[in-house]
Amino acid sequence: MDRQYDCLVVGCGFAGAVAARELAERAGKKVLVIEKRPHIGGGAYDFVNDDTVLVHRYGPHIFHTASGRVFEYLKRFTRFREYSHEVLADVHGRLIPVPFNLNSLEAAFGTQKGDRLKEKLVGAYGMGRRVAISELRGQTDGELRELYEYVYNNIFLYYTQKQWGLSPDEIDPSVTARVPVLIAHDNRYFQDPYQGMPLDGYTRLFENLLRHPNIDLRLNTDSGAVISLLGTQILFDGAPFSGIVVYTGAADEFFGYRFGRLHYRTLDFVFETYDRTWYQQKGTVNYTVDRDYTRITEFKHLTGQQIDGKTTIMKEYPREYTGSADETPYYPVAGEESGRLYEKYKDLAGKIDRFYLLGRLAEYKYYNMDAVVERALSLCDRILG
Repeated sequence: MDRQYDCLVVGCGFAGAVAARELAERAGKKVLVIEKRPHIGGGAYDFVNDDTVLVHRYGPHIFHTASGRVFEYLKRFTRFREYSHEVLADVHGRLIPVPFNLNSLEAAFGTQKGDRLKEKLVGAYGMGRRVAISELRGQTDGELRELYEYVYNNIFLYYTQKQWGLSPDEIDPSVTARVPVLIAHDNRYFQDPYQGMPLDGYTRLFENLLRHPNIDLRLNTDSGAVISLLGTQILFDGAPFSGIVVYTGAADEFFGYRFGRLHYRTLDFVFETYDRTWYQQKGTVNYTVDRDYTRITEFKHLTGQQIDGKTTIMKEYPREYTGSADETPYYPVAGEESGRLYEKYKDLAGKIDRFYLLGRLAEYKYYNMDAVVERALSLCDRILG
């Protein structure tokens, strides 16, 4: 490829792909997308395995959003099948809907006590409310405090310890405050007005998103091999580059870990295929009180595939990210020290003309897919005026 580019986009997940499309389509700019992996789609990449099951390579991705703009934008590139995700928590072999709701009460406490707790919750907060369990902790009613203890110990505590590698004392109280009890008979994991799954999969969505004459793609390419920094000047293939650079990778990596590594968690995925039509009742079952893995996802629930006598599941094992070449940083670990370190990298980025950090890794924030799409659209609004 010897064409002259106006824009370089590093990363081919939602952040990079949407930014590339917007810059190419709205402004007619020639864009090169540089991707380290051998495929498009970033963490949302899916593929058909040897058993003909469509699986998500890097964990389940369920689309949901409250943004009409985001939903209408993505509908240009895929049709969505109707799907509302439901999750069960395995509590010592008992399956309980989460987030914890009025249906969960009966599963956890039985019909009689469940009905009594329902009356107390509705009386105290009203139907339809999302009540943080920290609010229940402050209740004078003994049974509502018991409900708090149940949700905290059986739904939240061990799962959070596994996910983030924290002891109970290290868990930020603000995290506990966000754990909800939903006062409704609603087993959906998300309550956003727009929900669904790309009918033909995420990879096909990305193929459509990137299909534009002004977009070129380099896979299997480490951005560090083609993009470098001389002072505050971006170099592309060794020559000064004055165009737009949208960077969606890890900020500390781009700057050569000048101030040290940012703190991330990574995941190991174990795929298993069984000669049976279904493995579990719902798409995801969280293991909140035992097992080394956090959850099991069965993909056919998500994708709607009709395959008899065969199903594939995936188990997730969280652990510390060490920076090894075979690891992927998935979750930024929030904290004062990490926040201060990230601000140093952000300040460096701000000194580079026409250089933009975008997405979960680059901005060191835990964004859902729809939020990443929205941020990419907003960034391009700003760039293009």
